[in-house]
Amino acid sequence: MLRSTILLFSLSLTLTLAGAPDALAAPKPAARKRHPVRKKQVFLEKRVVAVKNNLPNVLALGSLVVDLDNGQEVFNRKADQPRAIASISKLAAMLVVADRGIELDGLTTMKKVDVEVARGGAPSRLPDGMTLSNRDLLHAAMLGSDNRAVSALGRAVGLNATQFAEAMNKKVAQLGLKHTHFREPTGLSPENVSTPREVIAMLRAAMAHPTLGPILRRMEYDAHPVARGPIHYVNTHRPAHRANSDVLGGKTGFNDEARYCLVIVTKVEGHTYGMAFLGTEGKMTRFGDAARVADWLVLHKPRAAGTTLAKNSEAGPATLAKNTEPPATPGEPAPANDNGNPAPAHSDASGGGALVAKP
Repeated sequence: MLRSTILLFSLSLTLTLAGAPDALAAPKPAARKRHPVRKKQVFLEKRVVAVKNNLPNVLALGSLVVDLDNGQEVFNRKADQPRAIASISKLAAMLVVADRGIELDGLTTMKKVDVEVARGGAPSRLPDGMTLSNRDLLHAAMLGSDNRAVSALGRAVGLNATQFAEAMNKKVAQLGLKHTHFREPTGLSPENVSTPREVIAMLRAAMAHPTLGPILRRMEYDAHPVARGPIHYVNTHRPAHRANSDVLGGKTGFNDEARYCLVIVTKVEGHTYGMAFLGTEGKMTRFGDAARVADWLVLHKPRAAGTTLAKNSEAGPATLAKNTEPPATPGEPAPANDNGNPAPAHSDASGGGALVAKP
């Protein structure tokens, strides 16, 4: 009897366990409530008028727009006041490298010293141990504004960072640039300074160099490191290109002191202009300045050879010179967006800056 009772109890327990496995299973942890990941928002655009006081509404703290065909100044705001220029310094650095007859097809291997020289700057795609041609490094420095490439090119012509900066200072002195000075070759230092007028002169010297000129005119380039995949570079001044402005060469720059900077040579309405915009707030504002100037030039063709604009005051906007006839009330053209295409009218991009030196 007892044996039968035990068997019946065992059978009942087995059936109970088989019918309710979930009851004895380990409790599942409560599902975590997922919160959507919010990306840090960067304010990139603000509304500005395109024309102010019958002139292009340039926001740069230091600026110069000059017709290179006849020397006439179109816009001048503190064009001879030295300011930090960040990576625009690379124009002088590459002039030094090119003048020393660097072997374009020669190979240079990235070293730790290049990493150290570039420390604190924007991210690089040139790691320690990578080997590239000097031609590739020139493109990396000019199109991609890579700080490590600058250091490596200096080594390729026998210069350490200190010697490199000294050679750059000698070079700009030869060019007659009295307000331009360099502490180091990459543009990371706030002590690398120049003026709107002199950065245009530096750019023109680089564009006239047989080695550097073709590089500055390129919009894209593929570098081919030894035994590694290609590295694609897009020129950092690409947003300055627009339908009415054919950019022939240029250089961008950024660090905390310099803020966002741009120097370009561009052709508008058959004339070649040098444009420099130093000290703008917001990554795209410098390109918006260039766009507003180009649109203004299209709408205000000079009526006589003597048509020019006077320098602006220290605090106020530029004004028309006495010998000019005031132009008709202009429209409000659109600046360029980050793809180099016209953006909606009155639009300009602006935003905060990172704590690194960038293109």
